[in-house]
Amino acid sequence: MQNPTDKSLEWEEISCEHIIKDEWIDFRKSKYRFPDGSTFEPYYSYSRRDYVVIVASDEDGKYLCVRQYRQGLKEVTTEFPAGGIERNDGREYGKSQDISAEAALDAAKRELREETGYESDEWQHLLTVPSNATMADNYGHIYVARNCRKVSGQSLDETEFLNVIKLSADDIESLIKEGKFQQAVHITAWLLSLRA
Repeated sequence: MQNPTDKSLEWEEISCEHIIKDEWIDFRKSKYRFPDGSTFEPYYSYSRRDYVVIVASDEDGKYLCVRQYRQGLKEVTTEFPAGGIERNDGREYGKSQDISAEAALDAAKRELREETGYESDEWQHLLTVPSNATMADNYGHIYVARNCRKVSGQSLDETEFLNVIKLSADDIESLIKEGKFQQAVHITAWLLSLRA
């Protein structure tokens, strides 16, 4: 919902330096003019690729989660299966206006199968949400996959090292309360899945 006065809140980008710009990330340092006319620099922002998060449960009602090392926290975390939407235009980020970007649902199905070896015929899209609206322009696409069944082993990328674990709803609730389910969008996915 756009408010007519929102235009008066917008910042004007005066200059932009691409500190790192390769196929993985566009990390920028910008100077902005604020609505009151004052300026501020440096303001850092970045572009990364869009991704999917899947709240997946098996035929017994257990939730498929993964344990993997997250370099930002420097520890092994518990989270839902997730991964980036693949592109064929030579970049891993930014808006794609053509058909070279893998569809979000296709990416969710692929990531679930690759990370866990499970598939589902019961998919529901819950939400597409900005990953970090303060600094980034990418989006997370959140899905639920029910009655997942094991169809294969894992097929992990060269940088993926993860274990699959099955958790009950109570297990996930406990991990969240203890601060041990540490991905914010994954917690959002969990809470939305309870309402779906």
